[in-house]
Amino acid sequence: MRQEISADKLGLTDSKQKKRSDKVVTIGLIQTYVSENIAENMAKTAEKIEEAAKKGAQIICLQELYRTRYFPQQQNQNVKDLAEIIPGESTKLFSELAKKHRIVLIAPLFEKAKNGKFYNSAVVIGSNGEILGTYRKAHIPQDPYFYEKDYFVAGDTDYPVFQTGFARIGVLICYDQWFPEPARINALSGAEIIFYPTAIGYVKGCTSADGDWHDAWKTVQRAHAIANGVHVAAVNRVGEEGELEFWGGSFVCDSFGKVLREASTTKEEVVIAQIDLSENKRIQDGWGFLRNRRPDTYNPLTKRGAGDE
Repeated sequence: MRQEISADKLGLTDSKQKKRSDKVVTIGLIQTYVSENIAENMAKTAEKIEEAAKKGAQIICLQELYRTRYFPQQQNQNVKDLAEIIPGESTKLFSELAKKHRIVLIAPLFEKAKNGKFYNSAVVIGSNGEILGTYRKAHIPQDPYFYEKDYFVAGDTDYPVFQTGFARIGVLICYDQWFPEPARINALSGAEIIFYPTAIGYVKGCTSADGDWHDAWKTVQRAHAIANGVHVAAVNRVGEEGELEFWGGSFVCDSFGKVLREASTTKEEVVIAQIDLSENKRIQDGWGFLRNRRPDTYNPLTKRGAGDE
């Protein structure tokens, strides 16, 4: 029996049939080099936020650990003086900018929490300057030059979705992007855009038998967009730090994985992308990946198995 596929699913709907929503949002991604000077990094980031706001960005996301060099490439260093509290220095600066420009800001930072623990976190600041909440990175890598378990405790905030004045957003951090479950949870919780602030690159002198790491990084995030029918925005740092060469390449893709904007792999850049969130529902309805889920068969996902620590 021949399967009937709707014209809408195939993207063949003509302009008269396809209603364009007014739910258009402009997002900005800030991709920078990072120096040893925290004040300098903060000032440069603030300048680029101003630039993005002037270009019309309504939601702006910074890269992972935006104000410090990527210290986890070394093991067991004493870097507690690099951590900050929430609210603190970064949130004060960004709250002022958010309120000034009526924008939403996502600020990833090295957090010293009230419980005395240290987290790799991202603060979401609303367009009125108020802190909407914090996400703490759930998946913590421990690999050569990515020794994050030496510095960060695994997050305790689940996978929140933040209601902003422009869109419902999820925020996941770097290594989280390799796991399908957080993206699916964000989508089921109503996220329209998932932001992935990131610090990832090549190890100098290393040739991997696995293939192109950069291509895999972009592919897996585009897959999250397709599987969940949501827009995805990944923002990465750029430049050399110690033994790592960060590949930049910050990008935005639509809810069927099409890359809309992509940054250089070598230069600082402010990426601006206008996205139509009405496309999410069209993709979700047309492909049915959320509607046809079988959670009654997913129990093995909650059981520890091979490879679990």
